[in-house]
Amino acid sequence: MPGPKDSSFAEKVPFWLDPKKRAILFQVISIGVVGLIVYYLMSNTVHNLQKQSIATGFGFLKKEAAFEIGESVIPYSAANTYARALLVGALNTIKVSFVGIVITLLLGTVIGVARLSSNWLVARLSAIYIEVMQDLPVLLQLVFWYAIFYESLPSPREALYPGAGIYLCNRGVAFTIPEAHPAHLYMFLAFLAGCVATHFIRQWAKKRQEKTGLYFPVFRVSLALILGLPLAVWLIAGAPMKMNVPKLVGFNFEGGLTVSPEFMALLIGLVLYTSAFVAEVVRAGIQAVSKGQREAAMSIGLRPTLVLNLVILPQALRVIVPPLTSQMLNLTKNSSLAVAIGYPDFVSVANTTINQTGQSIEGVALIMAVYLVFSLSTSAFMNWYNKRVALVER
Repeated sequence: MPGPKDSSFAEKVPFWLDPKKRAILFQVISIGVVGLIVYYLMSNTVHNLQKQSIATGFGFLKKEAAFEIGESVIPYSAANTYARALLVGALNTIKVSFVGIVITLLLGTVIGVARLSSNWLVARLSAIYIEVMQDLPVLLQLVFWYAIFYESLPSPREALYPGAGIYLCNRGVAFTIPEAHPAHLYMFLAFLAGCVATHFIRQWAKKRQEKTGLYFPVFRVSLALILGLPLAVWLIAGAPMKMNVPKLVGFNFEGGLTVSPEFMALLIGLVLYTSAFVAEVVRAGIQAVSKGQREAAMSIGLRPTLVLNLVILPQALRVIVPPLTSQMLNLTKNSSLAVAIGYPDFVSVANTTINQTGQSIEGVALIMAVYLVFSLSTSAFMNWYNKRVALVER
């Protein structure tokens, strides 16, 4: 224990010799220097803009946009404001990113598992896919698929019909969809109820197994709930079977669901490129689990599916989730390359806004802010999920 003299000596130590106080001082000085630099740049920029009579601020967002957007999730016309036009671009980016992430996760997981297959042909084909897709620049893939749609596919009058109510032409892909019916809303609610019930059943089954060691068939019960409840609602509603089939009217298809060639080219390019990296992440995560874990699980009589579900994946997810987050962010940010093929994502709409208003600083600031929000939201969700799947050591 230090004596009185030692404590008094510690109190008399100058603050510049105290590591903690010195560190705080350096941080305050650094923040002050950065603040002065930012203030100088901003004031100098505003002065130059005013000197050249260039408008500043975000007041242009309330003005009429006066340009059309070829694809929109919400109603939009040229008479709407720039703010609504930018909102349309942001929603288009969210649409292609969300659909792309879902398909990429599924495809990348399948290819990653196939990469470890004992079948030589399956493993080789998966390896070739990964190498080829990773080595081809994503922009080149987007241009390639865009050219395929516009140069190789015929006009709507000669559209290809591979079956299942799908038509392929240079105007996009037309799908047959169920015709709107009130039962669809209740089917969706039943699907959500099945997902919620599945969550609680998984929690109950996990606690039950920890206490008694008895295994509950969670997967089969969950599948029955998620699919069975909407099916039951569909049957109760009279099993509506009427379909909305796309029909050729004039020079294009009407009815059904038509997806533009720009969206399809962007989606295919992003999915094929990113899924190759996701496959390597999945492969590395599975191989990070030692063989002894698999052998120990099989030695107590667990089936291969249970070994994968109960032993391999829970441990592999700790390795998979962090780099998987990075790939999801890459897909979202790579969607900004849509400007090269004419898809109206946020960057494309923002560039048009900048060209018409001349307020490039505000436009670039909005692009940075929107993609920052996308990135932080994705990271926050994946960090939450990573904590949920983390193994808690006893």
